[in-house]
Amino acid sequence: MTDPQGVTVASAVSSDVGLVRRANEDSALAEWPVYLVADGMGGYEAGDRASAAVVQAFRRHVVGLKFATVGAVRDALTAAGDEVAKVAAETDRGAGSTVTGVVLIEDEGEPAWLVFNVGDSRVYRHHGTELEQLTVDHSLGQELIDRGAMRREDLASFDRRNVITRAIGAPDSTADSWLLPVVNGERLLLCSDGLTAEVSDEGIRATLTMSGRPESAAQALVQRARQAGGRDNITVVVVDVISGGIEELGDGTTSIRPAADGEPADDHTTIPVRRAAS
Repeated sequence: MTDPQGVTVASAVSSDVGLVRRANEDSALAEWPVYLVADGMGGYEAGDRASAAVVQAFRRHVVGLKFATVGAVRDALTAAGDEVAKVAAETDRGAGSTVTGVVLIEDEGEPAWLVFNVGDSRVYRHHGTELEQLTVDHSLGQELIDRGAMRREDLASFDRRNVITRAIGAPDSTADSWLLPVVNGERLLLCSDGLTAEVSDEGIRATLTMSGRPESAAQALVQRARQAGGRDNITVVVVDVISGGIEELGDGTTSIRPAADGEPADDHTTIPVRRAAS
């Protein structure tokens, strides 16, 4: 798809229930200018409804804009929280959802990616043959790694690695966010943990490198996760930047900038979610 400013992207979605779960509780959205994955929680009766509510909130507040804004994303997150709360109120076990995604915004007259994350679904950036994880998991395992209490290589065998510390519908639903330039030739991968729990980063990198069109890449990643065990729902969105972005910076990296005016230019910023009045 091409936007009015000349950015052309191609995208694809692939989602699978896996080999163990009864139902697919994941949802995805790939409609200009927003691309996201939501992984529902709450079991068979509510997880799929929770993730679908997140997608619908972004469809209402962001889809159809020439470029998104931080404010539009904030409004979508707020609406998602309200809708997931309604779903949870109708169940005995409660409900929640992760959400991770990218939206195209305009930054000082140039297109940029606003990357956001709540939970342990992830966004990766693939360029050339290099893969970089852009988001940081909100999980017990990641917190232990950050504190130096666990090595990253031990995470796969950690029996509480799936315990998340932020979610839409949880007491803490604050989204971390990063602002990145749009780069020609880059490939963005958004995925639920049904992929990353089964396929290593090296496996993901190799698949993205060897695959052609986004449709082929998305299907190949889901198939790898199934072959590795498919113990959870698997959902991926692949977005390729065809043209209209910048060329890679001279050192082979892209610069990370604050995602909202007035916030500190550290490694990431946050998008606080407004709570509806009680």
